Amino acid sequence: EYDSADCYLDIQAGSGGTEAQDWASRLLRMYLRWAESKGFKTEVIEESDGDVAGLKSATIKIIGDYAFGWLRTETGVHRLVRKSPFDSGGRRHTSFSSVFIYPEVDDDIDIEINPADLRIDVYRASG
Repeated sequence: EYDSADCYLDIQAGSGGTEAQDWASRLLRMYLRWAESKGFKTEVIEESDGDVAGLKSATIKIIGDYAFGWLRTETGVHRLVRKSPFDSGGRRHTSFSSVFIYPEVDDDIDIEINPADLRIDVYRASG
């Protein structure tokens, strides 16, 4: 239904500190470059930098025909397994970031609520 709409892309770094924040930053850069290569316009709505490197969270708007349709399957947890540049021992680390894609919805949607569907309870407290 909303495949042809513009969309918002939200990235949240998972637990794991600097590793996860660096992964979230890489994901953001990847999505921005992908959108540019497809001819979409992008607008960074919010970006929260990480403590040492990377970012804690970011939200971008992707503007173009069928932006939501292209990206809707990206919603979920993204995992990276690598030897960490932040670990002097050179051990393998697994980093997680969540990605959520949602369409831009018009504000002029007419919503009707049937009064029969409502239940109103009124209580009186004694103090």
